Amino acid sequence: MYPTVAEVLALPVLRQGRPHVVAGSAGLDAPVRWAHVAEVADIAHLLRGGELVLTTGVALPDDGPALARYVADLAGVGAAGLVIELVRHWSDKLPAALVEAAEEHGLPLVTLSRETRYVSVTEAVNGQIVDAQVAELRAAERVHETFTALTVAGAEPGVVLGEVARLTEQPVVLETLSHEVLAYDAAGTDPAELLTGWPSRSRVVQLGERTGYHPGSGWLVTVVGARGHDWGRLVVVCADQPPHRHRVVAERAASALAVHRLVAKDTDGLERQAHRAVLAELLASPAPSAELLARASALAVPLPGRQLVGLAVRPRLTGTRPALSTPPVLRELAEATVLAARRAKVSALVATDELGVRALIALSPEANADAVLHRLATDVHEARGSAPGVLAVGTTVSSPAEAGRTLLEAGQVAAAALGTGSERVLHRLSDVRLRGLLHLLAGDERVTAFAQRELGPLRQRDATSGSRLVQALRHYCEQGGNKSAAAAAAHTSRTAYYQQLARIEQVLGVRLEDPESMLSLYVALLVDDLTRTSEEDSPGRAPQ
Repeated sequence: MYPTVAEVLALPVLRQGRPHVVAGSAGLDAPVRWAHVAEVADIAHLLRGGELVLTTGVALPDDGPALARYVADLAGVGAAGLVIELVRHWSDKLPAALVEAAEEHGLPLVTLSRETRYVSVTEAVNGQIVDAQVAELRAAERVHETFTALTVAGAEPGVVLGEVARLTEQPVVLETLSHEVLAYDAAGTDPAELLTGWPSRSRVVQLGERTGYHPGSGWLVTVVGARGHDWGRLVVVCADQPPHRHRVVAERAASALAVHRLVAKDTDGLERQAHRAVLAELLASPAPSAELLARASALAVPLPGRQLVGLAVRPRLTGTRPALSTPPVLRELAEATVLAARRAKVSALVATDELGVRALIALSPEANADAVLHRLATDVHEARGSAPGVLAVGTTVSSPAEAGRTLLEAGQVAAAALGTGSERVLHRLSDVRLRGLLHLLAGDERVTAFAQRELGPLRQRDATSGSRLVQALRHYCEQGGNKSAAAAAAHTSRTAYYQQLARIEQVLGVRLEDPESMLSLYVALLVDDLTRTSEEDSPGRAPQ
């Protein structure tokens, strides 16, 4: 907002006086808050700091100690510089004591070899300062209007940070108090460079105020929170001391973010949103970019050099527990997973999806993956005892490029395991076997048509006569063709059950004792189960 001493000396009205810096050149970057003409030696006590003092020198003493004291007093109150006209008192050069004192105190000392109209100088300098102040006020007003509109509209963090980057032209990062990056805008710079090593770099930046500048890191930091509950920090990365307007931008942005969190309390938190974005890109990227790896690391989940395991957690839907896959339940399931990962002391990206929770567990190369995953799964089951669920994992991989594969496998295993009724703590690919294969093929119209051909006549008979032939066939297949065991499972007398089996054979025109017939019918039943499970798991659909 204020011009520097060097910028003032470059003004035409001063250039006409042929300015020459004779001492204190190191202070030429000091801001000039005002230009002040003073023809008395005892002027320091009337100044407030930041003034460029203009004098002809007629009232200044000639003895060295007095001149040194004059300069010391000016430097002591923070004067920006001293300009002396070499016309009336000193016509050739300034006394050595004056020059030496100015150099010692780092006070810019400038001589003018021509007579200069100081009134023109003060008009030019002070007019420039006032114009800058007015421009700053107008810019601050625009900042307030911008962020007020964003707050009222409930703008997402990405939009808010985009405005910060636009107004400051600097990169901006929103982090948690534990230094995990929630959102950022690189403002045209390299995101990977911005985020690499972020947690460790952020930990050393500690300020004793809510908004402050840390010169060592070049960060303007403001705390984000509301109602006395701070939850994050907004960081504007700027190498030089930021102007006051940037502080206003940071503080207004922090207020908008705090309000958004309060208003959006019924949605996923920013942490889960940040994790979801990284997981989505890992699923879509065969070769993760340096930026993506840096984002994961900035979330305290480094991926290179780790054992990576995809995890899927699905609530088990039953007829007596309608629509468990609602946002509040899924958020609770995600938080249970996060807490279990913390207890197991492992890093994890955890987010909700349409059907449940998806996570990527990052283990050290020396960790016993099986033991860690079993402990984590046990903790999730215990935390969610009132809402039973299925936990599944994919194959353990060692490269971020394979993260998408293990995440996909985990989701496929979880979907296949939902229909088994298995009480396993943790499901793997080897546990779902044929059901897992059929799940992978469930979207194939040929598989669906096969199941319809095999079971269609029975379903039609059940619909028209009120019989339960499909259920009877299910018990028969699940008991491996053991009629007595199947009758017991169906809670039906043997005679009545045997009659049902005979009717099934009649309707379908097959012999159930034939291994291929029983296998075909059992496969059709599994396909039918997976199809119904997929429909029940669809968002917004409650089980029938």
